[in-house]
Formats: sequence, C-alpha cells, structure tokens
Amino acid sequence: MQELASSGAALRARAIYDYGETAILASTIDPRFHMMLYVPPAAAEGKKVDLLVAVHGTGRTSAFEFRDGFAEFGLYNDCAILCPIFPVNVRGDGARSGYKYLQEGDIRYDKVLLSMVEEMAGKYGQDWSKFAIFGYSGGGHFAHRFAILHPEKLWAASIGAPGSVTLLDPERDWWVGVRDVAERFGKPFDASALARVAVHMVVGDADLETWEIAHAPGSTYFMEGANDAGATRPERLRSLRASFEAAGVNVTFDEIPGVSHDRMKCIGHTKAFLTRTLKEMRA
Repeated sequence: MQELASSGAALRARAIYDYGETAILASTIDPRFHMMLYVPPAAAEGKKVDLLVAVHGTGRTSAFEFRDGFAEFGLYNDCAILCPIFPVNVRGDGARSGYKYLQEGDIRYDKVLLSMVEEMAGKYGQDWSKFAIFGYSGGGHFAHRFAILHPEKLWAASIGAPGSVTLLDPERDWWVGVRDVAERFGKPFDASALARVAVHMVVGDADLETWEIAHAPGSTYFMEGANDAGATRPERLRSLRASFEAAGVNVTFDEIPGVSHDRMKCIGHTKAFLTRTLKEMRA
C-alpha cells in the first residue's frame, strides 16, 4: 500500500513539476546555468513534439514571459518551449552580455544550450536533434549568432531586435564578421546549411534608442566595424537581413509600425511565423 502511495506521489509530482509550466532546472553538465520549460500535454501522452528554444534578454526575467507567452502556441502546435537562463555575473565579474556573443572566457554558451536540449530530449523521450530558436534583444544577439554557427541544428530561427549584429562578412573577424569562425569555434560557417533554415526577423520601427547599443572605443565589445551595420536596432536588423539574403537565405521580415523596444508586442509575429513553418515542415 505504501509503495502504491509513493508511486502516486511520484506521478503527481511529475505532472506538477515536469509538465505544463515546469520547475526551474539546473543543467546537469554545468549547474551554473538553468532552464525552465513548457511541455505540452501531447508529450505527457507519449507523443512526439517539436521544440522551440526562447532566449531571454539582458535582464533575464523575460525567460518567464517567453515561457508563458509561448505556452498557448506550444499547446496548440504540439511544441515544447525551453527557456535557458544564463545568469549575470556567472564568472564573478559582473558581466551581463557574454552569452550574447556565444563565448565568454572558457564558457561556450552555444554548447551549454546544446547540452540542455540533449538533456531535456532524453528526459522527455523526444528527438530534438533539430529545433527552432527565438530571441529578443539580448536573446536576438544569441539567436542569430547561434544560427550562423549551428544552422544544421535548426528548423527555424526568429531574431528579434538585437542590439548588435554579426554580418556574414568574410573580410572581418568575429563578432562583426565571420572570417575567423573556424579558428574561434572549431567549425566553418556553412552558408548552404543556413539557407535551409526558415529565418524570421522582427523589430518595431520606433525602436530607436541607442544608449545601450552604441559601441564606444575601449568598451568590452568594441572592435573596428562594431557600429557599421547602423545606428538603431531597425537599421541593424535590416543590415542583417541584407547580409543573410546575399548568402542565399530567405528571410521573413516584420518591421512593426509604432512599436518601440517591446518584446511582448513582437512575439505574436514570431508565433505566426513558427505556426506556418511547422505546418509546412510537417506536411
């Protein structure tokens, strides 16, 4: 009888903490980093579901908004949502922006994310060898750079209002361009693989504040060409679009009238794009 009660408690705990809006989990590979998910009922019933990774901005709290904001999309499209959390000050130096550029000291944030996806795929019995990625603001930094480095891992990428962009420029080094990607990350840039990813970009046309995104000489991420893509987020995202399209990537571009730097007014466009992409992919 006690064994039955214990079994029932375990099932109830799993239903509460592992499905729907989950608890916050530490990465097994590197417990400095955390994640939370929305896992739809279809997965609890043993069905195969797809995966969307949604990456927070500089404040990190948008991880909660994205997990909950994409939950209805996940419910009706049989898609789990994984929101990684890359804390500020993870190396004890107060730094906020390392994850945006994929590498910070000995940390490779792209590899941290891939290990999270692999771990959760095992936990839920899913094949997430390919997934979609979305990020807004600081997460938009991460999302487009992850797509540049790991296009073979993605079926879609939605890039929202990044403060700075990496153009596919073979004459400039990372992070402004991609000339030294192979030396820096151990794999070359693959334009043909990126061209197979469904790519979406979204920004408000009133997202014009520049105080946080202008790179001044001597600042952490300043390098020659750091501001050449444009002064504002819309200008920089248009430059990224042109760079991607010149490399053969088909880009769906949404510049939303009257919207400033407001993530929750942009994610509806991402949901519409992902819904269409899933429908086409599954067909």
